[in-house]
Amino acid sequence: MQLDYKSLEFKCGLELHQQIGANKLFCKCPSAAIEKLPDYAIKRRLRAVSGETGEIDVAAKFETEKSKYFLYEGNSKNTCLVELDESPPYPINNQALEIALKVALLLNAKIIDEIQIMRKIVVDGSNVCGFQRTALIATNGFIGTSLGKVNIQTICLEEEAAQKIEETNDFVRYNLNRLGISLIEIATDSSIKNPEHAKEIASYLGMVLRSVEGIKRGLGTIRQDVNISIKNAQRTEIKGFQDLKNIPNVIEYEVKRQLNAISHGKKLEREVRKAEPNLTTTFLRPMPGAARLYPETDIAPIKIDERYVNELMKNLPNLISHKLDDFEKKYNINKELAKELVNNKVFEQFVDKFSNIQPVTIANTLITMPKEIKARFKLEPSNLADKDFEEVLGYLNEGKIAKEAVIELLVKKIKSEKISLENFAISDADLEKEIKALIEDKKGLNISAYMGILMKKYRGKVDGKKIMEILSKHKNPSLSIK
Repeated sequence: MQLDYKSLEFKCGLELHQQIGANKLFCKCPSAAIEKLPDYAIKRRLRAVSGETGEIDVAAKFETEKSKYFLYEGNSKNTCLVELDESPPYPINNQALEIALKVALLLNAKIIDEIQIMRKIVVDGSNVCGFQRTALIATNGFIGTSLGKVNIQTICLEEEAAQKIEETNDFVRYNLNRLGISLIEIATDSSIKNPEHAKEIASYLGMVLRSVEGIKRGLGTIRQDVNISIKNAQRTEIKGFQDLKNIPNVIEYEVKRQLNAISHGKKLEREVRKAEPNLTTTFLRPMPGAARLYPETDIAPIKIDERYVNELMKNLPNLISHKLDDFEKKYNINKELAKELVNNKVFEQFVDKFSNIQPVTIANTLITMPKEIKARFKLEPSNLADKDFEEVLGYLNEGKIAKEAVIELLVKKIKSEKISLENFAISDADLEKEIKALIEDKKGLNISAYMGILMKKYRGKVDGKKIMEILSKHKNPSLSIK
């Protein structure tokens, strides 16, 4: 069934959550994952309390009524008493705040002149203390899209939740290593026009975030929530998107689910739903409201000086989208290669250092060859260090090996095998002698045939271009390309 989103009065907003690589937001613990077994565990129960309005939030009440207890496990290498709610929080992490402010400015948002930390009541166990600390840092931003301007309503800096490990009818078990990591939350208005438009905006926001140094990379460091509504229904929040390509399919499923419910006379309520791996959605809890917020009394408000903001404005990073255009033109590489190189720390260093190698060759060595090594040789290219690429490219730059030998030498590096360049090189004089002998021995072949014989013998030792030059020099009337 083809959906007409305009006639459905479709409204959609996006919330994007991105981890920051600085230390945790309200303590000195590292944000990097530490692959160690837990060395302690605690047990807690949580209950909902009234927020600033004096009411108990409906979502918090829903979680409390489950009457579950919570088991928390952590490692003392990257958790402390703050995560356990046994110590007051530290002042806000200024490095994380600065990174978030840069993101806000890149999104054309207005920075709040005094930041007030708030407590957001969360009693599903994902925060040991029963609330999440969050701070509004900017409002009224915007981005341009293929379907017009989309406003960025709010940008917040907040704590990441603990990671759920297990859930039963009686308890939920969490790991605390993730709890407290600095997190940016970006929320758009409801002007997103259709599912593909939502994907476009999520992709653009992700690009902006990746443009700022200090933003974490990798699986699990970013996630999106989508808020949607259609006529005769209620606003629904869908949580848990990890992959951008799934956004349109999940939104379409949810719209069809609501249309089906309306056609059967069912009353829809405001609710939060989970995006499942099969691209359907399932009920999580009622939609929370303003009743879950109240001020954090352990941390003083933070004044943001206008001169500080102006200084940040002068030193904002270039967006990756702008860098891509520069990379394509400057180095004559395609867009796909440019996307993977734009954050590569050694590419431009190698281009400057190895002047005898074309930039596209260096790009393919860093990006394409590792993929080929994994596919062809079933080896793990992540075992290659920058110094390994630098060593092999150095041989190529000095003419000690042919371009075709690069991948074989990288394979040897992964295997920790000794490299003997004598096995990868032949002198110009010896090559010319071999070519003359071949022409004499196998008279009458065309250049392509000779080329095939020589490349089979010397692949990895001699550049094919050099072989063709010598062949062309010694060709005779019977030696022609057919």
